[in-house]
Amino acid sequence: MLASLTDNLAQFLESLGADWVLWLLLGLLLLAIVVMVERGLYFTRHRVDANALSKQVIQAVREGGPEKARERLQGVGGMTGGVLSAALDAWDDGVEAVEEVVLAAIARERTLYDRWLPILGTLGNSAPFIGLFGTVIGILTAFSALGSGLEGAELKGKVMGQIGEALVATAVGLGVAIPSVVAFNVFKNRIRVMASETEGIARLLLAHLKSRPRPHHHDKGAH
Repeated sequence: MLASLTDNLAQFLESLGADWVLWLLLGLLLLAIVVMVERGLYFTRHRVDANALSKQVIQAVREGGPEKARERLQGVGGMTGGVLSAALDAWDDGVEAVEEVVLAAIARERTLYDRWLPILGTLGNSAPFIGLFGTVIGILTAFSALGSGLEGAELKGKVMGQIGEALVATAVGLGVAIPSVVAFNVFKNRIRVMASETEGIARLLLAHLKSRPRPHHHDKGAH
């Protein structure tokens, strides 16, 4: 019973062939390239010089308060601009409120930068196995050629040709996986650095806020 099931499954896989696996891998490679280009453009479009912006925003706060800092942040997008704008909007609510707003804004912005990256992570993990699946199918096809009645050089050429085609699937799978993993790690590291830089600027704003007097406390005490 088991032998019959194995034979039927082997025949089914042989009938499928490995060509569809190669086409699938090529489609996944195209998907990976699209994601890498889209994310690369997104990161480039929102690139900010954190050190220069930090100095400018702090100077603006010292000279004109949060209103002047907001003017400086006009046109600054991405994680840095979004987080700092949210912090300045909560400026009058106190240090504790600004701290919570900064953390929430960073988490929100990270989701925008992480968009589509799980696709690269999934391709990096799964593409080699898809390629290996195609290789297994190709080897089964090669073995079936041994029982085809061919002999000599003709048999050798057919078997070697089938094995060569089978190994191509593994090579293509690795060709999809390696760039996907590299791009995934590069983008993830860039997000981590950006979040760290943004949090650093936000903490400078918090330090300045903590050093400022809170005159409305006296107003409350007068009642």
